Amino acid sequence: MNGRGDSEIPDAGDPAEDARRARWTAAGTGALLALVGLAASALRFAGSAPTLVPAAYALGAVVCALASVLGSRGRTRRALWLLIAGAMVMAMGDQID
Repeated sequence: MNGRGDSEIPDAGDPAEDARRARWTAAGTGALLALVGLAASALRFAGSAPTLVPAAYALGAVVCALASVLGSRGRTRRALWLLIAGAMVMAMGDQID
């Protein structure tokens, strides 16, 4: 035995790098979901869906865009919850159709 226990935790890395990665992930995911929500809203608006469906997609996209802004400013926990809420609003719009 070399005196080193098997249960030692390796170095987790730079906390600043982890925070930067979390900000980029939250901002990128929020932007992607916002674009998808806007595209779905436009497609549903052009079709024969009830008016509430494209409005739900657009509202979910706005919430995800807000999450993207918050994520880029370092508010990643709030951004995560807003991403969940925005996706749920879009899913409810899909269920209405």
